[in-house]
Amino acid sequence: MAKQKSYHPDTLAVRGGLHRSEFDETSEALYLTSGYVYGSAQEAADAFSGACARFVYSRYGNPTLSMLGQRLALLEGAEACRMTASGMAAVFAVFASLLKSGDRVVASRALFGACHAILTQILPKWGIESELVDGCDLGAWEAALSKPAALVFVESPANPLLDLVDLAAVGKLAKRSGALLVVDNVFATPLGQKPLELGADLVIYSATKHLDGHGRVLGGAILGASALVDEVIYPFMCRTGPSLSPFNAWVLLKSLESLPYRVARMADSAQKIAEHLERQCPELNIRYPFLASHPQYQLAKRQMRIGGSVLAFEIAGGQDAAFGFLDNLDLIDISNNLGDAKSLICHPYTTTHSGLDDAEKHELGISEGHIRLSVGLEHPDDLLADLLAAYSQH
Repeated sequence: MAKQKSYHPDTLAVRGGLHRSEFDETSEALYLTSGYVYGSAQEAADAFSGACARFVYSRYGNPTLSMLGQRLALLEGAEACRMTASGMAAVFAVFASLLKSGDRVVASRALFGACHAILTQILPKWGIESELVDGCDLGAWEAALSKPAALVFVESPANPLLDLVDLAAVGKLAKRSGALLVVDNVFATPLGQKPLELGADLVIYSATKHLDGHGRVLGGAILGASALVDEVIYPFMCRTGPSLSPFNAWVLLKSLESLPYRVARMADSAQKIAEHLERQCPELNIRYPFLASHPQYQLAKRQMRIGGSVLAFEIAGGQDAAFGFLDNLDLIDISNNLGDAKSLICHPYTTTHSGLDDAEKHELGISEGHIRLSVGLEHPDDLLADLLAAYSQH
């Protein structure tokens, strides 16, 4: 596909990275193979020495994964992309390949529970210091990054209450301290926010979410400059094996074809639902980046292209009231996943962030009444009716 970077995202999502075999198939081929054969012993030796470029083992590379990586890189505007078996495999591969004993990481405090555990429980055992700051407070970032650091890690919007980080400002502070800025862009998607354009060095995705968008497969992605992704992170991945299966890669390839339309519809519906709930039920304290009431609304409009598919709100009455509300829903499913074609809802206090202690949850502002809603592709009027009926009964 010539001049792929000049095409619109809708076109890249369908045709980016497309490589047809000698059979000229319409749909991308699924290469279900663990290994490859060679015409001679010398060809095998040349492949392993790097004298010739070819696939040698699917832990290192596979034609289906190669197409997927190229397509995602084009959508993101990145030089390189490497796929992993899950989003958390992507996060861990970045940390483990870029950090060493004695290094220092500064991260926003509002993080997915498993990311928080890596930073606070795993990395310290290896002699790596982690400092968590209020991601919304530039003063806190300035103070934390007044000392040298190796890596800065943020989610924006963050899980589960949609806090934002000023990526451009933090990117400048990170570079001044000698750190790489790594952004988990899952909630925004490649279509809703471009961290690399705002100063990030690496972008991470759980492809399990919007990139698949149908609740079928796990996957992760790491994107950025080739000097980092291909030359530093990829060798670590080859040796440690967080490999995405060819089948999952093929599913993700096909899912990307509809990504622009799914994400646009989800964001439109989420905006409509957030606005309606705020008008009709102001006591719920709706959190959505593109609501004018969001404390970082101006930042959201500046660095995001759409508000995303996720919103959060708080039910008065704590866990019992929140559980009653969830149990009264008829259409929306209770699930800890997000970014799915089906609308999904969860209670972060007891699910996605249950690994944090009460003090840590309180510090993040997560209460026992908080609810996280991932808006899917159903008609927004049906979703609103379900939410309002459940709220009236809780």
